[in-house]
Amino acid sequence: MSSRPELQAPPEIFYDDTEARKYTSSSRIAAIQTELSERALELLALPDDGVPRLLLDIGCGSGLSGETITESGHQWIGLDISHSMLNVALENEVEGDLLLGDMGQGLALRPGVIDGAISISAVQWLCNADKSSHEPRLRLKAFFGSLYRCLARGARAVLQVYPENLAQRELILSYAMRSGFAGGVVVDYPHSTKKRKEYLVLTCGPPSLSTAVPSGKVEDGESCSDDESSGDEENQVICISDRHRPRKKQKINKKGKGREWVLRKKQQMRRKGNVVPPDTKYTARKRKARF
Repeated sequence: MSSRPELQAPPEIFYDDTEARKYTSSSRIAAIQTELSERALELLALPDDGVPRLLLDIGCGSGLSGETITESGHQWIGLDISHSMLNVALENEVEGDLLLGDMGQGLALRPGVIDGAISISAVQWLCNADKSSHEPRLRLKAFFGSLYRCLARGARAVLQVYPENLAQRELILSYAMRSGFAGGVVVDYPHSTKKRKEYLVLTCGPPSLSTAVPSGKVEDGESCSDDESSGDEENQVICISDRHRPRKKQKINKKGKGREWVLRKKQQMRRKGNVVPPDTKYTARKRKARF
């Protein structure tokens, strides 16, 4: 059994010219990519008004998922770190605009211009430190922060991921929430070993009815209801609330800072070499309302 691609080499090295052409020419991979992309667009829940939207395909590769977007009548921009993958996309004359870049360094897009974003099997690569300068938490922060900024208010991002374990899933989700997104994880076919797929469904903006997490699919292909789910790992829908949590209450003495606090601060300033007025019986004494 071959190991996960992200554990073998960085994406720009793993997907060289040979691997990029092998990946694109595989009918099995093409079918899987099409199925995942169609499901991502379904979860994106774009308005059915016939108006083309501008979508972002993160980790677009050779444009397999972009072709699904084109067939849906929308325009798209593709971002990938592999030069070889993008060359194959150019050879295939995909309809979208292609960008060479590292999503871990942030998305260089204008704020609020993207109507929706999808990503197929790409975001989990950010959890690996491929270089000495890579810090997964900082890369996740840069990615989700820039994604939040470039999305229009109320737009969705659907990121299909293959987390290595539960901790990695929670790491990815936590940084999405910190960036301002509302949403959670949708799990399709949770009881199947082969068909199980996880989608991070995020909404840009404050919580509302539109931020409700969709239901995952079960074996018969129909969506299950929220009340049919139970447990943690077995849930079809793992709902995570928005980031607008109540701030921690600061413990403040009703009487103010107090004399001991002022004396301690003045002593710290003296140790730093600053000129501080001498301590007297009037130090930290509250002034009267009028002189």
